[in-house]
Amino acid sequence: MDRRSFVAGATAGFAAGTLPIGTEAQEVYPSRAITIVNAFPAGGSSDLVIRPYAAVLETLVKQPVVVDTKPGAAGAVGAQVAAAAKPDGYTLLVDLVSLSGFAEVDRVYGRPVKFTMDDFIPIARFIADPLVLITSSDTPYKTLKDLVDDARKRPGQLIFSSSGLHGAAHLPIALFLKAAGIEMKHLPTPGGGPAITAMLGNNTQVTAVSFAAASTHVKSGKARALCCFGNKRVAAFPDVPTAKEQGWDVEFYLWVGLFAPKGTPEPIIARLRKETRSVVSSAPFEQAMQKLNQEISYQDQAEFAAFLAVDSKRVTEAVRIIGKV
Repeated sequence: MDRRSFVAGATAGFAAGTLPIGTEAQEVYPSRAITIVNAFPAGGSSDLVIRPYAAVLETLVKQPVVVDTKPGAAGAVGAQVAAAAKPDGYTLLVDLVSLSGFAEVDRVYGRPVKFTMDDFIPIARFIADPLVLITSSDTPYKTLKDLVDDARKRPGQLIFSSSGLHGAAHLPIALFLKAAGIEMKHLPTPGGGPAITAMLGNNTQVTAVSFAAASTHVKSGKARALCCFGNKRVAAFPDVPTAKEQGWDVEFYLWVGLFAPKGTPEPIIARLRKETRSVVSSAPFEQAMQKLNQEISYQDQAEFAAFLAVDSKRVTEAVRIIGKV
């Protein structure tokens, strides 16, 4: 088969919804199970988003879509597995904002860089929640200024909890502490749930979590939201002001996105983008997100890549602020 015939055949196959791979076997993509590596524990943001996504994707590609949970090192373990995978479209990665910071963490600690964002091809972003800073209703803090004023009176005595060192909840608080010019102690915990438990138990004064995670506690009156770290207020919580509104220029999002290893052929990426657009707009996926009170904030590849270019700078700055611990 000459090159012209091959290109014509490949184009026709893609238009028909199949993707020829190789000139001999004429394998179509996907012809077997797709594995999506989830770098965080079950029940977290990435897990809650990717499982309904995988269920709908299966119906579109007519192949099994398996979620393989590989947690560890705040998501670095699963990300490294995906980065080293064969770039054939059969191993993908779902990850969070912390993915942008792993290379800088390695540099801070003087370790060889295991992988960078350049080792991945962004496919799509599913959600992007501005994190919210919450405190127990037992504390005297009614506003963000109340917290800052107390922290200035007692430098290094107040405590914040997070889901882990250099994790998605640690990073925005580091940015806020620098912007406010205050010092607080850090209590890292195994995850977002334990971080909230520590705060509600008055073992810490504040923590940063997604609005979905904070919603139950704020609505029940057990917790109070002091600010959100978005560029605008969240529709579900219109009374919660942004940090920027209150004088501190901090913006940070807990996003969940889908990636493929670098080197994955462009026709496969295009197919995944196409199917992902269909999944995100499907009734089953939308209903699954609604049950979680989770707002979809979808971005296709180009838009997601542009967002990452800006977001990675925020993450890198936060890692440098935290430094070697």
